[in-house]
Amino acid sequence: MLKSDKYCVIMAGGIGSRFWPLSTQKFPKQFQDILGTGRTMIQQTYDRISKAIPNENIFVITNKEYVALSHQQLPEIPEENVVGEPLMKNTAACNLYMANKIAEINPNATMIVLPADHLILKEDVFLEKVELAFNIASTHDYLVTLGITPTRPDTGYGYIQFVDKKDSDYYKVKTFTEKPILEIAKSFLESGDFLWNAGIFIWNVRSIHKAFETFLPEMTQQFTACEYNAEAELSCIELIYPKIQKISIDNGILEKAKNVHVIPADLGWSDLGTWTSVFENSDRDQNENAVNIKTVLTYNSTGNIVHVKNNKAVVIDGLKDFIVVDTDKVLLICPREHDQHIKEYVLDLKSLKKGEKFM
Repeated sequence: MLKSDKYCVIMAGGIGSRFWPLSTQKFPKQFQDILGTGRTMIQQTYDRISKAIPNENIFVITNKEYVALSHQQLPEIPEENVVGEPLMKNTAACNLYMANKIAEINPNATMIVLPADHLILKEDVFLEKVELAFNIASTHDYLVTLGITPTRPDTGYGYIQFVDKKDSDYYKVKTFTEKPILEIAKSFLESGDFLWNAGIFIWNVRSIHKAFETFLPEMTQQFTACEYNAEAELSCIELIYPKIQKISIDNGILEKAKNVHVIPADLGWSDLGTWTSVFENSDRDQNENAVNIKTVLTYNSTGNIVHVKNNKAVVIDGLKDFIVVDTDKVLLICPREHDQHIKEYVLDLKSLKKGEKFM
């Protein structure tokens, strides 16, 4: 059998702080079954991409703290394909790290980079767009991304503006915009030439290496100092990571490069980054409450998301549009419209209860 030139990197190093208190530093959301499907988020990501890429070509980049958990949840992937970063350095470093590893294995490789914790309901469309992206990236010096067709003026997502060419499957990217205010998000939707940035990227290893050499040369030199084989690599990575710049692949590369192209895609996509996004993608009862267990009774209550562990009996009366999450250590009750404040709650709790581990 011919060796495939298609590779995948699943990024699984985040802690999902906006999804606290269910997502914690010890057990982040990508390793949890958020929607009760029977498969965790990282397992669902693997399930989708494994239909297009062989197991031996699928890699996971995560925090070294989660390497064992990744092995446990994805036994199909070769053990050496799960790579642990010594420190969290955002997405530029992990992309270069994995591009180097894959290039050592196959200098003709084209790779797709996927977040581990996103929901994609239209799997057939996803696989169709991925195939198109591989065809483009393997034959052109392009950095390709999938852009999600927006359904509302959401201020929680980044946006990609493209240069419109009629009757094309993909477009040259004009600008990237990070999480705009509502008025600007509305104008983006009205213009018709903006897409949501899903953080899904496809490129061949030569193109991404050229981009790093151009826009992040110091990072390129730091990684070049490490040999990508056996124990020498691991010890070197431990030494260089504290010195590496903490920057996203978007800010470091994509916002500056002139060869970025986007494929519009209606994937039934959500980043499941907040409790509100989970509410929107969950089954709801006749009163529009999303409840994860059967031992919850609601009265005069609508539009709530209730997530309780251990089948605890819960009675809720007179609550509208709230988040109620009960874990072994924390009870969270807040309006759904305040879900962007959850990071602040975590910081305030740390200040209030120093010495106690809430995370």
